[in-house]
Amino acid sequence: MSGPVAKPDAHRVPLRGDLAHVALAGRYFVPHYVVPMQRMVGDMGANMRAEATDESEIVYDLSPGQRFDLLDSNATWAWGCLGPDGPVGYVKTSELLDPFA
Repeated sequence: MSGPVAKPDAHRVPLRGDLAHVALAGRYFVPHYVVPMQRMVGDMGANMRAEATDESEIVYDLSPGQRFDLLDSNATWAWGCLGPDGPVGYVKTSELLDPFA
């Protein structure tokens, strides 16, 4: 290790204190690296938000059928990205489909 790493942009790099996209394993140290579960944005599209609330800033508009890499979720919100280079944010789980179901 060569010392501290500059904190990345939270909207561009799929990295939290507890986990990161598996593609970042050689660049950042976290307790868990996640292989994303592929999801697809539903017919109505979706808003990717900075936080898991309806009032949070919209960081990206997702188009119907667009791929979303799910990294973590609960009953209401999914946290993920469009790829290892972002963008990153929260999408309502009800707006995502499993393309393999």
